[in-house]
Amino acid sequence: MRVAFFTDSFHEINGVAHTSRNLDGFARRRNLPFLSIHAGEKTELIRTGNHIELNLKRSPVGIPIENDMSFDLFFARHWSRTMEALREFQPDVIHLTGPSDVGILGAACAERLGIPILASWHTNLHEYAGTRLGSIISWCTTDSIRAKIERAAEAASLDILSFYYSFARLLLAPNPELQRLLEKKTKLPCQLMHRGIDRELFHPMRRTRRDDNLVFGFCGRLRPEKNVRILARIEEMLIAEGVTNYKFLIVGDGNEREWLQQNMKSVELPGILRGQQLAEAYANMDVFLFPSWTDTFGNVILEALACGTPCIVTSGGGPKFLIENEVSGLVANSDAKFIASSVSVARNPDSRKRLREGALQSKFVQTWDDVFEELYRAYAQCVRIGLHGNALRTSHSVSH
Repeated sequence: MRVAFFTDSFHEINGVAHTSRNLDGFARRRNLPFLSIHAGEKTELIRTGNHIELNLKRSPVGIPIENDMSFDLFFARHWSRTMEALREFQPDVIHLTGPSDVGILGAACAERLGIPILASWHTNLHEYAGTRLGSIISWCTTDSIRAKIERAAEAASLDILSFYYSFARLLLAPNPELQRLLEKKTKLPCQLMHRGIDRELFHPMRRTRRDDNLVFGFCGRLRPEKNVRILARIEEMLIAEGVTNYKFLIVGDGNEREWLQQNMKSVELPGILRGQQLAEAYANMDVFLFPSWTDTFGNVILEALACGTPCIVTSGGGPKFLIENEVSGLVANSDAKFIASSVSVARNPDSRKRLREGALQSKFVQTWDDVFEELYRAYAQCVRIGLHGNALRTSHSVSH
Protein backbone atom coordinates (compact mmCIF):
# COMPACT_ATOMS: atom_id res chain seq x y z
CA MET A 1 0.00 0.00 0.00
CA ARG A 2 1.21 3.48 -0.93
CA VAL A 3 0.07 5.73 1.93
CA ALA A 4 -0.05 9.52 2.09
CA PHE A 5 -0.36 10.59 5.71
CA PHE A 6 -1.68 14.05 6.67
CA THR A 7 -1.41 14.55 10.43
CA ASP A 8 -2.62 17.36 12.72
CA SER A 9 0.71 17.48 14.52
CA PHE A 10 4.05 15.75 14.21
CA HIS A 11 6.85 17.72 15.85
CA GLU A 12 4.73 18.84 18.83
CA ILE A 13 4.28 17.14 22.22
CA ASN A 14 0.86 15.45 22.32
CA GLY A 15 -0.78 12.11 21.70
CA VAL A 16 -1.49 12.69 18.01
CA ALA A 17 2.12 13.69 17.32
CA HIS A 18 3.40 10.72 19.33
CA THR A 19 1.29 8.26 17.33
CA SER A 20 2.19 10.00 14.07
CA ARG A 21 5.93 9.83 14.70
CA ASN A 22 5.68 6.15 15.56
CA LEU A 23 3.70 5.40 12.38
CA ASP A 24 6.30 7.34 10.39
CA GLY A 25 9.06 5.33 12.08
CA PHE A 26 7.27 2.05 11.33
CA ALA A 27 7.09 2.91 7.64
CA ARG A 28 10.79 3.82 7.61
CA ARG A 29 11.84 0.56 9.33
CA ARG A 30 9.81 -1.54 6.92
CA ASN A 31 10.92 0.56 3.91
CA LEU A 32 7.26 1.07 2.97
CA PRO A 33 6.26 3.69 0.37
CA PHE A 34 5.08 6.47 2.66
CA LEU A 35 4.44 10.18 2.05
CA SER A 36 4.35 12.01 5.41
CA ILE A 37 2.83 15.51 5.19
CA HIS A 38 2.73 17.79 8.21
CA ALA A 39 3.59 21.27 9.46
CA GLY A 40 7.25 22.06 10.12
CA GLU A 41 9.67 24.87 10.83
CA LYS A 42 10.31 25.34 7.14
CA THR A 43 8.80 24.12 3.89
CA GLU A 44 10.93 21.32 2.50
CA LEU A 45 10.74 17.91 0.84
CA ILE A 46 13.01 15.17 2.21
CA ARG A 47 13.48 11.82 0.42
CA THR A 48 14.92 8.75 2.13
CA GLY A 49 14.46 5.58 0.11
CA ASN A 50 10.72 4.89 -0.16
CA HIS A 51 10.00 7.49 2.51
CA ILE A 52 9.11 11.07 1.57
CA GLU A 53 8.57 13.79 4.17
CA LEU A 54 6.90 17.06 3.18
CA ASN A 55 7.14 19.75 5.87
CA LEU A 56 4.88 22.77 5.32
CA LYS A 57 5.56 25.95 7.26
CA ARG A 58 2.65 27.65 8.99
CA SER A 59 2.24 31.41 8.62
CA PRO A 60 2.16 33.76 11.64
CA VAL A 61 -1.52 34.44 10.90
CA GLY A 62 -3.37 31.71 12.72
CA ILE A 63 -5.66 30.69 15.56
CA PRO A 64 -3.74 29.43 18.63
CA ILE A 65 -4.70 25.90 19.66
CA GLU A 66 -1.88 24.89 21.99
CA ASN A 67 1.35 26.51 23.16
CA ASP A 68 3.17 24.87 20.24
CA MET A 69 0.39 24.65 17.66
CA SER A 70 -1.96 26.91 15.69
CA PHE A 71 -4.46 26.74 12.82
CA ASP A 72 -2.94 28.57 9.85
CA LEU A 73 -5.67 30.60 8.12
CA PHE A 74 -3.59 30.74 4.94
CA PHE A 75 -2.40 27.12 4.81
CA ALA A 76 -4.09 26.64 1.42
CA ARG A 77 -1.11 28.45 -0.14
CA HIS A 78 0.60 25.02 -0.01
CA TRP A 79 -1.99 23.55 -2.42
CA SER A 80 0.19 23.40 -5.53
CA ARG A 81 3.21 21.92 -3.76
CA THR A 82 1.07 19.31 -2.02
CA MET A 83 -0.78 18.32 -5.21
CA GLU A 84 2.53 17.98 -7.01
CA ALA A 85 3.87 15.67 -4.30
CA LEU A 86 0.71 13.55 -4.36
CA ARG A 87 0.66 13.23 -8.15
CA GLU A 88 4.28 12.13 -8.13
CA PHE A 89 3.81 9.69 -5.23
CA GLN A 90 0.44 8.28 -6.49
CA PRO A 91 -0.94 7.03 -3.15
CA ASP A 92 -3.45 4.20 -2.89
CA VAL A 93 -5.00 5.83 0.20
CA ILE A 94 -4.81 9.10 2.11
CA HIS A 95 -4.86 8.93 5.93
CA LEU A 96 -6.15 12.02 7.77
CA THR A 97 -5.96 12.44 11.54
CA GLY A 98 -8.26 15.42 12.08
CA PRO A 99 -9.68 18.75 10.87
CA SER A 100 -6.51 20.80 11.25
CA ASP A 101 -5.16 23.10 8.55
CA VAL A 102 -3.11 20.11 7.35
CA GLY A 103 -6.09 17.76 7.46
CA ILE A 104 -8.40 20.08 5.54
CA LEU A 105 -5.74 20.50 2.86
CA GLY A 106 -5.36 16.71 2.67
CA ALA A 107 -9.12 16.18 2.37
CA ALA A 108 -9.39 18.74 -0.42
CA CYS A 109 -6.49 17.17 -2.33
CA ALA A 110 -7.95 13.68 -1.93
CA GLU A 111 -11.32 14.84 -3.25
CA ARG A 112 -9.72 16.52 -6.25
CA LEU A 113 -7.61 13.46 -7.10
CA GLY A 114 -10.26 10.86 -6.26
CA ILE A 115 -8.06 9.08 -3.71
CA PRO A 116 -9.78 7.03 -0.94
CA ILE A 117 -9.66 8.62 2.50
CA LEU A 118 -9.19 6.80 5.80
CA ALA A 119 -9.70 9.14 8.75
CA SER A 120 -8.73 8.40 12.34
CA TRP A 121 -10.26 10.21 15.33
CA HIS A 122 -7.72 11.08 18.00
CA THR A 123 -9.02 14.03 20.02
CA ASN A 124 -12.47 14.98 21.33
CA LEU A 125 -12.23 18.48 19.91
CA HIS A 126 -15.94 19.07 20.49
CA GLU A 127 -15.51 18.49 24.23
CA TYR A 128 -12.38 20.63 24.27
CA ALA A 129 -14.36 23.44 22.62
CA GLY A 130 -16.98 23.33 25.37
CA THR A 131 -14.48 23.03 28.22
CA ARG A 132 -12.20 25.79 27.02
CA LEU A 133 -15.07 28.16 26.22
CA GLY A 134 -16.48 27.50 29.70
CA SER A 135 -13.10 28.30 31.23
CA ILE A 136 -12.93 31.60 29.31
CA ILE A 137 -16.42 32.81 30.30
CA SER A 138 -16.43 31.47 33.86
CA TRP A 139 -15.79 34.92 35.34
CA CYS A 140 -18.90 36.51 33.80
CA THR A 141 -21.58 33.78 33.89
CA THR A 142 -23.41 31.64 36.39
CA ASP A 143 -22.72 27.90 36.51
CA SER A 144 -26.04 27.02 34.87
CA ILE A 145 -25.61 29.50 32.00
CA ARG A 146 -22.01 28.42 31.47
CA ALA A 147 -23.10 24.77 31.33
CA LYS A 148 -25.70 25.55 28.65
CA ILE A 149 -23.16 27.46 26.57
CA GLU A 150 -20.66 24.61 26.91
CA ARG A 151 -23.24 22.07 25.75
CA ALA A 152 -24.23 24.24 22.77
CA ALA A 153 -20.60 24.72 21.74
CA GLU A 154 -19.96 21.00 22.08
CA ALA A 155 -22.98 20.05 19.96
CA ALA A 156 -22.14 22.55 17.21
CA SER A 157 -18.50 21.42 17.15
CA LEU A 158 -19.53 17.75 16.90
CA ASP A 159 -21.70 18.53 13.86
CA ILE A 160 -18.77 20.26 12.14
CA LEU A 161 -16.42 17.38 12.96
CA SER A 162 -18.94 14.81 11.68
CA PHE A 163 -19.18 16.69 8.38
CA TYR A 164 -15.39 16.62 8.00
CA TYR A 165 -15.13 12.91 8.78
CA SER A 166 -17.98 12.09 6.37
CA PHE A 167 -15.55 12.62 3.45
CA ALA A 168 -13.77 9.37 4.41
CA ARG A 169 -14.61 5.84 3.29
CA LEU A 170 -13.46 4.20 6.51
CA LEU A 171 -13.07 5.64 10.01
CA LEU A 172 -10.90 4.58 12.94
CA ALA A 173 -11.84 5.35 16.54
CA PRO A 174 -9.75 4.97 19.72
CA ASN A 175 -12.53 3.48 21.88
CA PRO A 176 -15.90 1.71 21.51
CA GLU A 177 -17.97 4.75 22.58
CA LEU A 178 -16.50 6.92 19.85
CA GLN A 179 -16.80 4.07 17.37
CA ARG A 180 -20.56 3.96 17.95
CA LEU A 181 -20.86 7.76 17.91
CA LEU A 182 -18.99 8.12 14.61
CA GLU A 183 -21.00 5.37 12.94
CA LYS A 184 -24.20 7.06 14.06
CA LYS A 185 -23.19 10.57 13.01
CA THR A 186 -21.53 9.74 9.68
CA LYS A 187 -23.25 6.48 8.62
CA LEU A 188 -19.79 5.17 7.72
CA PRO A 189 -18.01 1.96 8.82
CA CYS A 190 -15.76 2.56 11.80
CA GLN A 191 -13.16 0.27 13.37
CA LEU A 192 -11.19 0.44 16.59
CA MET A 193 -7.57 1.55 16.49
CA HIS A 194 -5.45 0.82 19.54
CA ARG A 195 -2.16 2.55 20.45
CA GLY A 196 1.20 1.02 21.27
CA ILE A 197 4.33 1.65 23.30
CA ASP A 198 8.04 0.91 23.24
CA ARG A 199 8.24 -2.15 25.53
CA GLU A 200 12.02 -1.85 25.83
CA LEU A 201 11.83 1.77 26.99
CA PHE A 202 8.85 1.57 29.33
CA HIS A 203 9.73 -1.15 31.82
CA PRO A 204 9.51 -1.60 35.63
CA MET A 205 13.30 -2.01 35.80
CA ARG A 206 13.53 1.75 35.13
CA ARG A 207 12.64 2.38 38.78
CA THR A 208 15.46 4.12 40.66
CA ARG A 209 13.68 5.01 43.92
CA ARG A 210 14.45 3.05 47.07
CA ASP A 211 12.62 5.16 49.69
CA ASP A 212 9.26 4.46 51.35
CA ASN A 213 7.57 7.66 50.24
CA LEU A 214 4.34 7.56 48.23
CA VAL A 215 4.55 9.20 44.79
CA PHE A 216 1.41 10.16 42.91
CA GLY A 217 2.06 10.87 39.24
CA PHE A 218 0.51 12.58 36.26
CA CYS A 219 1.75 13.05 32.69
CA GLY A 220 0.13 15.15 29.99
CA ARG A 221 -0.80 18.65 28.93
CA LEU A 222 -1.53 20.87 31.93
CA ARG A 223 -4.72 22.31 30.50
CA PRO A 224 -8.28 22.78 31.89
CA GLU A 225 -9.70 19.83 29.92
CA LYS A 226 -7.27 17.51 31.72
CA ASN A 227 -8.97 18.34 35.06
CA VAL A 228 -5.56 18.66 36.74
CA ARG A 229 -6.69 21.01 39.52
CA ILE A 230 -8.27 17.99 41.18
CA LEU A 231 -4.73 16.96 42.14
CA ALA A 232 -4.65 19.83 44.64
CA ARG A 233 -7.92 18.60 46.14
CA ILE A 234 -6.45 15.12 46.49
CA GLU A 235 -3.49 16.60 48.36
CA GLU A 236 -5.84 18.46 50.71
CA MET A 237 -7.64 15.21 51.49
CA LEU A 238 -4.37 13.35 52.06
CA ILE A 239 -3.30 15.96 54.59
CA ALA A 240 -6.71 15.84 56.27
CA GLU A 241 -6.35 12.05 56.56
CA GLY A 242 -2.92 12.39 58.16
CA VAL A 243 -0.90 11.11 55.19
CA THR A 244 2.45 12.92 55.22
CA ASN A 245 4.93 10.73 53.32
CA TYR A 246 3.67 11.67 49.85
CA LYS A 247 4.77 13.65 46.81
CA PHE A 248 3.15 14.58 43.50
CA LEU A 249 5.23 14.21 40.32
CA ILE A 250 3.46 16.13 37.55
CA VAL A 251 5.10 15.77 34.13
CA GLY A 252 4.12 18.11 31.32
CA ASP A 253 3.51 21.76 30.53
CA GLY A 254 0.59 24.09 29.95
CA ASN A 255 -1.25 27.09 31.36
CA GLU A 256 -2.29 25.21 34.53
CA ARG A 257 1.29 24.60 35.60
CA GLU A 258 1.68 27.89 37.49
CA TRP A 259 -1.61 27.33 39.35
CA LEU A 260 -0.50 23.86 40.45
CA GLN A 261 2.88 25.21 41.59
CA GLN A 262 1.20 27.87 43.70
CA ASN A 263 -1.57 25.72 45.15
CA MET A 264 0.18 22.46 46.00
CA LYS A 265 2.59 21.88 48.87
CA SER A 266 4.59 18.76 47.97
CA VAL A 267 4.86 18.78 44.20
CA GLU A 268 7.58 18.39 41.59
CA LEU A 269 6.94 19.87 38.14
CA PRO A 270 9.87 18.91 35.89
CA GLY A 271 8.14 20.03 32.69
CA ILE A 272 8.21 17.88 29.56
CA LEU A 273 10.28 14.67 29.81
CA ARG A 274 11.25 12.34 27.00
CA GLY A 275 12.88 8.96 26.51
CA GLN A 276 14.57 7.34 29.47
CA GLN A 277 13.81 10.27 31.79
CA LEU A 278 10.09 9.84 31.10
CA ALA A 279 10.27 6.06 31.56
CA GLU A 280 12.05 6.52 34.91
CA ALA A 281 9.40 9.01 35.99
CA TYR A 282 6.62 6.48 35.34
CA ALA A 283 8.52 3.66 37.06
CA ASN A 284 9.21 5.85 40.11
CA MET A 285 5.51 6.58 40.59
CA ASP A 286 3.46 4.42 42.94
CA VAL A 287 0.09 5.48 41.52
CA PHE A 288 -0.65 7.19 38.21
CA LEU A 289 -3.57 9.63 38.33
CA PHE A 290 -5.39 10.55 35.13
CA PRO A 291 -8.45 12.66 36.03
CA SER A 292 -9.40 13.74 32.48
CA TRP A 293 -13.00 13.23 31.37
CA THR A 294 -12.34 14.11 27.71
CA ASP A 295 -9.41 11.95 26.53
CA THR A 296 -10.24 9.54 23.74
CA PHE A 297 -7.53 7.02 24.60
CA GLY A 298 -4.61 7.94 26.85
CA ASN A 299 -1.23 6.71 25.61
CA VAL A 300 0.18 7.69 28.99
CA ILE A 301 -1.99 5.01 30.63
CA LEU A 302 -0.25 2.29 28.61
CA GLU A 303 3.18 3.72 29.39
CA ALA A 304 2.42 3.77 33.11
CA LEU A 305 1.03 0.22 33.08
CA ALA A 306 4.09 -1.09 31.23
CA CYS A 307 6.24 0.34 34.04
CA GLY A 308 4.13 -1.48 36.63
CA THR A 309 2.34 1.65 37.85
CA PRO A 310 -1.39 1.15 38.59
CA CYS A 311 -3.70 3.87 37.31
CA ILE A 312 -6.74 5.68 38.64
CA VAL A 313 -8.90 7.03 35.79
CA THR A 314 -12.39 8.46 35.32
CA SER A 315 -15.32 6.72 33.70
CA GLY A 316 -15.38 9.36 30.95
CA GLY A 317 -13.66 8.94 27.58
CA GLY A 318 -11.26 6.20 26.54
CA PRO A 319 -8.94 5.53 29.52
CA LYS A 320 -11.56 3.39 31.28
CA PHE A 321 -11.28 0.86 28.44
CA LEU A 322 -7.59 0.39 29.26
CA ILE A 323 -8.04 -0.36 32.96
CA GLU A 324 -9.45 -3.51 34.48
CA ASN A 325 -11.16 -2.08 37.56
CA GLU A 326 -9.70 -3.41 40.82
CA VAL A 327 -7.10 -5.36 38.80
CA SER A 328 -4.69 -2.93 37.12
CA GLY A 329 -6.19 0.22 38.60
CA LEU A 330 -9.43 1.91 39.59
CA VAL A 331 -12.18 3.59 37.56
CA ALA A 332 -14.05 6.44 39.28
CA ASN A 333 -17.42 7.72 38.04
CA SER A 334 -17.16 11.17 39.66
CA ASP A 335 -14.53 13.62 40.82
CA ALA A 336 -15.49 12.89 44.43
CA LYS A 337 -14.92 9.14 43.92
CA PHE A 338 -11.67 9.84 42.08
CA ILE A 339 -10.41 11.73 45.13
CA ALA A 340 -11.67 9.06 47.53
CA SER A 341 -10.04 6.27 45.46
CA SER A 342 -6.71 8.11 45.46
CA VAL A 343 -6.75 8.52 49.23
CA SER A 344 -7.88 4.92 49.78
CA VAL A 345 -4.98 3.56 47.72
CA ALA A 346 -2.59 5.86 49.58
CA ARG A 347 -3.63 4.34 52.88
CA ASN A 348 -3.57 0.73 51.70
CA PRO A 349 -0.13 -0.63 50.70
CA ASP A 350 -1.55 -4.12 50.11
CA SER A 351 -3.97 -2.69 47.56
CA ARG A 352 -1.13 -0.87 45.78
CA LYS A 353 0.90 -4.08 45.60
CA ARG A 354 -2.04 -6.04 44.18
CA LEU A 355 -2.80 -3.37 41.60
CA ARG A 356 0.87 -3.13 40.63
CA GLU A 357 0.92 -6.86 39.87
CA GLY A 358 -2.22 -6.41 37.76
CA ALA A 359 -0.66 -3.49 35.89
CA LEU A 360 2.37 -5.58 34.95
CA GLN A 361 0.07 -8.21 33.43
CA SER A 362 -2.22 -5.80 31.55
CA LYS A 363 -3.53 -7.28 28.30
CA PHE A 364 -3.88 -3.82 26.75
CA VAL A 365 -0.15 -3.07 26.50
CA GLN A 366 0.91 -3.71 22.90
CA THR A 367 3.85 -2.79 20.67
CA TRP A 368 3.56 -0.17 17.95
CA ASP A 369 4.44 -2.77 15.30
CA ASP A 370 1.39 -4.84 16.26
CA VAL A 371 -0.81 -1.74 16.04
CA PHE A 372 0.47 -0.58 12.65
CA GLU A 373 0.35 -4.00 11.02
CA GLU A 374 -3.38 -3.93 11.72
CA LEU A 375 -3.57 -0.35 10.48
CA TYR A 376 -2.15 -1.41 7.10
CA ARG A 377 -4.88 -4.02 6.87
CA ALA A 378 -7.38 -1.20 7.40
CA TYR A 379 -5.74 0.77 4.56
CA ALA A 380 -6.30 -2.22 2.26
CA GLN A 381 -9.92 -2.48 3.36
CA CYS A 382 -10.46 1.23 2.71
CA VAL A 383 -9.37 0.71 -0.90
CA ARG A 384 -11.59 -2.37 -1.24
CA ILE A 385 -14.60 -0.38 -0.07
CA GLY A 386 -14.10 1.93 -3.03
CA LEU A 387 -13.53 -0.92 -5.48
CA HIS A 388 -16.66 -2.80 -4.43
CA GLY A 389 -18.75 0.35 -4.24
CA ASN A 390 -20.15 -0.36 -0.80
CA ALA A 391 -19.33 0.02 2.85
CA LEU A 392 -18.07 -3.37 3.99
CA ARG A 393 -18.96 -3.26 7.63
CA THR A 394 -16.96 -5.60 9.78
CA SER A 395 -16.65 -6.61 13.39
CA HIS A 396 -12.88 -6.70 12.97
CA SER A 397 -11.15 -4.07 15.08
CA VAL A 398 -7.74 -2.57 14.60
CA SER A 399 -5.38 -3.94 17.26
CA HIS A 400 -8.02 -4.59 19.91
